[in-house]
Amino acid sequence: MLAYKYIITHFLKYFFIILLALMLFSVGFEYSSMVGEITLPANLLLIFLVYKAFFSIDMLLPISLVFAMISTKIFLIRSNALVSFYSLGYSKADILKPFIYISVSIIFVFIAFHASASFARSNEFANNIKSNAEYLSPSRNLFFSYKDKFIYFAKMLPLQQRAEGVRVFKANNGSLKEVVVAKMARYEDGYWHIKNADILRKPQDISFDSKGITILSHQDLKLLYGFRPKMLDRVYEGKVNFTIQDAFEALFVLKDENINIDSIKGALYKIFIYPFFAPLLVVIIFFFVPISARNINISLFSFGAILSTLLLWGIIFMLTEFVRNRVISSEVGIILPIIILFLVALRQWRKYRLTT
Repeated sequence: MLAYKYIITHFLKYFFIILLALMLFSVGFEYSSMVGEITLPANLLLIFLVYKAFFSIDMLLPISLVFAMISTKIFLIRSNALVSFYSLGYSKADILKPFIYISVSIIFVFIAFHASASFARSNEFANNIKSNAEYLSPSRNLFFSYKDKFIYFAKMLPLQQRAEGVRVFKANNGSLKEVVVAKMARYEDGYWHIKNADILRKPQDISFDSKGITILSHQDLKLLYGFRPKMLDRVYEGKVNFTIQDAFEALFVLKDENINIDSIKGALYKIFIYPFFAPLLVVIIFFFVPISARNINISLFSFGAILSTLLLWGIIFMLTEFVRNRVISSEVGIILPIIILFLVALRQWRKYRLTT
């Protein structure tokens, strides 16, 4: 299959060139916008640029696949290689297969990158460095429910896996029954361990004859099983950049807590479903590319194909942002557009698969 090898070689070449060019442009633009306004040490500046490069790859890799297909197809037309392949008996579907195999393989690798926090949360880390000169800022004033309790953390430090200014409120039938007060809690062995806690209990009978509030001390109080610091930081701070592990753990832990998990589902859809718009666009646009330069103005076609790709990508990206801000549901904003593209791609495939 020399034809496949020839196509794959040029497709990968154009893909890496386009992705590198777009990434450098994005990072360079970001850097130029902050020069003179923010002064960072050299080591933090380098880390900031690396995280911005990761974020650029996260945003631009799928669209680079489509641009690479267009560039490769135009190259094959200008070199008359495409006509030669068709004259040897290859169908349009045969020529398309290398593009699909490589695109889908790259998308699977791209999805796997989201298992790393450095990649999945790169934009958040870069913005933290830009704003606070540290890549992971502590979360403050976290307030959330767990079973029959309400928990408040004045400050949570995910890297150190500890929280400061801890308050735990226990209510029954709308009435406050107990308050746990502690300076610090630490996450160990799947639980939050509240050290040296003072437990304030309200008497059952509130009257002048009651004993009043009872104060007890507890050396090690365990609660919040499975609520890892990074998961709390993601869910209750309203952040949307999850790693694959964090997202699945959050779904598993919070499924019975009567908590809105739309943001978690949206994050998972964006990781696993959204990138596949690129292979689908590759299929759709591929069949519109002419066989020879005699049939159409190649420069004009290239301009139209790139413009159409940018327009479709912009619409899909806008819908994912609507999902992120909870304007529309994740099913409407992410899954529905991909289904529509899949149906259009399937129609194109069935219509042209045997033609040359």
